[in-house]
Amino acid sequence: MSRRLGENLSSRYFEAANKMKTKTARKRIVAYVESYDDVFFWRTALSRFEDDKRYFEVMLPSRNSLKRGKKSVLMNLLSQRVGECMIACVDADLDYLLQGVTVTSREINSNPYILHTYVYAIENYQCYAPSLHNVAVAVTLNDHRIFDFNEYLTLFSEACHPLFVWLVYMYRIGHFGEFSLTDFGRIVEPGGFSIEHPERSLQNVSRKAKGKVAQLRRRYPGAEKDIQALTDELRILGVTAQNTYLYIQGHYLFDSVVAPIMSKVCNRLRTERENEITQTSIHHLQRNNEMACYERSIEDSKAMLKKNLGYMLSAQFLQLQKDIEHLLNLIPETAGKDNEHAHDFQSSHEHEE
Repeated sequence: MSRRLGENLSSRYFEAANKMKTKTARKRIVAYVESYDDVFFWRTALSRFEDDKRYFEVMLPSRNSLKRGKKSVLMNLLSQRVGECMIACVDADLDYLLQGVTVTSREINSNPYILHTYVYAIENYQCYAPSLHNVAVAVTLNDHRIFDFNEYLTLFSEACHPLFVWLVYMYRIGHFGEFSLTDFGRIVEPGGFSIEHPERSLQNVSRKAKGKVAQLRRRYPGAEKDIQALTDELRILGVTAQNTYLYIQGHYLFDSVVAPIMSKVCNRLRTERENEITQTSIHHLQRNNEMACYERSIEDSKAMLKKNLGYMLSAQFLQLQKDIEHLLNLIPETAGKDNEHAHDFQSSHEHEE
């Protein structure tokens, strides 16, 4: 038996720690997440379910116990280790849509103590289309609607959707070596984007995606019925032609699609506001003061995207909230029993590390 505490962490360990507390103490539920960027998202998702009976502590796997990364989190936390006092919170990636084809997919879709995002990753939530104009306003303090993010990402999704169905199909049949997430990202790269002519980048995506779909159809001539059935199944799972962007690789969506567009839109809005200050200033000193005040007030667009909470009314996030509610229905509220000399079980044993 290992003497290292980190190698023996489990839900039963945290349950024992809770039982050492008094009945009036709140039950502590440890939520392990994949990376630093995930901490804020899962704190936001879980916080509304805290009360005077229980609370969550969102944690990263430490260097002395669990390794970072979804695969490592799952491999270390599964096998009877997650439970009512220790849960795992992970990005869905494609595993949600694979619906049990792989071991990881089966665990994510069937284990109530593993919460997943439904969308590919938290970056997809940060890029939730209906919220992006508000992000631009928060960055620039300019409410001029010069670009329709919602329309663009809807059209982008429609251009990507047929190819995305093929991507999921290839992963389901185990042929992802022939067409991978990386291949998909390269094909649907918008290329040169301009605010004046966004349709050009969309036409570029559509052209490349259609070419790849035609190639896959030639390579798999008998797959059309399966593709149609998969399209219908994905629709039931929440993937439509209009919201496909939520299910493609999150880092790609953030870094290659939304962040560059947001940057260009915000630069235009910032310049617009600065020109307005210049034109309305009575004298040079007033202009400098106003400009300095404005510069202190604006934010970095990428940083603001990462703080975006506009996704909280999305269907996918609401489904995640239902899963959290279901999880809590499985967990008793009582933290522990009366113990006059109770102490923190975990703290006293962490010295073993």
